[in-house]
Amino acid sequence: MPAHVAKTWFITGASRGLGAQWAEAALSRADRVAATARSVKALDSLVERYGDLVLPLELDVTDEAAVHRAVAAAEERLGGIDILVNNAGQAVVGAVEEVTAAQAREQMEVNYFGALYVTQAVVPRMRERRGGQIIQISSMGGVVALPTMGTYHATKWALEALSQALAAEVAEYGVRVTLVEPLTFPSELGTMASAMPEYDHARALVMAGFEGLGIAPGDPAAAGRAMLALADDPHPPLRVFFGANGLALVRPEYARRLAVWEEWDHLARLAQGASPA
Repeated sequence: MPAHVAKTWFITGASRGLGAQWAEAALSRADRVAATARSVKALDSLVERYGDLVLPLELDVTDEAAVHRAVAAAEERLGGIDILVNNAGQAVVGAVEEVTAAQAREQMEVNYFGALYVTQAVVPRMRERRGGQIIQISSMGGVVALPTMGTYHATKWALEALSQALAAEVAEYGVRVTLVEPLTFPSELGTMASAMPEYDHARALVMAGFEGLGIAPGDPAAAGRAMLALADDPHPPLRVFFGANGLALVRPEYARRLAVWEEWDHLARLAQGASPA
């Protein structure tokens, strides 16, 4: 097996959860990591353990100008970014009626616009170097929409569309794009909207569905190993689940979609009308 060639990562939201695990995994094999967090102090433990392999950067991904400064600093200090992991995110759990407009907007600013800003900052140099990998952290909720998580899932659906289009745009330049779709892992990113008893049935439905499919929290350390395997693959997929039993959820979901489209195809044809001459 050929010796590992050190890579340079730019990881947003690297101070906790899966972001911290992915930073740790990369650093443990002597890769370099530009690690970002809202508070640079939260990255002290990484710096203490890995020294100059870590470039700690304080960053709010919703600040577009700050994003460009952080990416420029990483490029200058570490000599180019090989892998971007857009991981910074937040989630508000609640039925559509329960989530405030401000909460919904903040989620979109972080999960979609934040990822957009970082992607736009990194792509030009990857394109010029004709190589690089962009890993967008989506969610199982990027391909399905479950009750009580609609506003969160909306941000991930937006990220999925953006990234699929991006992948086709930058493939010409040797830049690869992958949407990682985690199922459930221990996380601190979720907050609860003010619950209304009218939607208790929806919460119960979601929990029953997870239990019925055998979807349980995954091991963050295993997710770290999976991330390294993805980063090292010369032909990574556009989409990949992180966690078991995702297929058990999406197979019936997509079967239902096709069945409904087919059942109502007569209405689609009615809407078409007579084609213009």
